[in-house]
Amino acid sequence: MQQIAGSKKYQSGILVVWSDAGDDNGEFFTYEDLVTQNINMLDLLVHPGIYHIDPNRHRIESGV
Repeated sequence: MQQIAGSKKYQSGILVVWSDAGDDNGEFFTYEDLVTQNINMLDLLVHPGIYHIDPNRHRIESGV
């Protein structure tokens, strides 16, 4: 799992960004994806660094 470095709100979801071996990566999650995963969307936008992403499973988890 990689620590999320940033997030940006879009009309249909949230783009999360993380760094892996010096390369910036991003993955888009729809609001439905985030609700299904029980992710607090406002918290993800304000405090993205407390979340981790598993891009292979398209999954976000709280690191707290």
